[in-house]
Amino acid sequence: MTVSDGPDHPLFAAIYDPVTAVAERTLLRPHRQYLARDLGETVLDLGAGTGAMFPFLAGSGSAIHAVEPDGHMRRQAAERARSLGLAVALRSAGAADLPYADDTFDTVIASMVFCTIGDPEGALDEVARVLEPGGEFRFLEHVADDGWRERVQRAVAPLWRRLAGGCHLTRRTAALFAAHPAFDVLELERRTLGVTPIRPFVRGRLRKRA
Repeated sequence: MTVSDGPDHPLFAAIYDPVTAVAERTLLRPHRQYLARDLGETVLDLGAGTGAMFPFLAGSGSAIHAVEPDGHMRRQAAERARSLGLAVALRSAGAADLPYADDTFDTVIASMVFCTIGDPEGALDEVARVLEPGGEFRFLEHVADDGWRERVQRAVAPLWRRLAGGCHLTRRTAALFAAHPAFDVLELERRTLGVTPIRPFVRGRLRKRA
């Protein structure tokens, strides 16, 4: 989970990379590669966190922009970009108030960020606004599970939000994305990726209508 809204979370930012290192090298790697495949000329990494997507964006030839409001995570992201030799226009902004003109980007990427957004509907409206017609919104997000696993998620959700940078465990993000009138669904997959309470995930691509 990256932090895309709300106050800074210095402890969460400090432990995020060490805690997720194994998952990033194994479970998440092919999904990040999916998000970074055949990018357009201009790309926005929405809620970049510590820059976990940056290694996959390096060498793409795209103009890379990123937003991350948490100052601690943003500093780590800037350092990661420097270590990769990746030029990233990194700005402090929340997902529901993007500092870009209409129709700016060919591709917007969100990886484990909509769980922390205070206004996910508003953020998706912003994604639609800054994408050019025909542009793609690509995402990898963990969502509410079913049955006993969802009951576990609901039980631990209040404590989880406090410890995990405002992360919501029980959002039905896929339904939100699929229903937005600005987009056509190109791909939408539910994956039994992760472990309770952070499972399952959805990944996919939406195309902005002309």
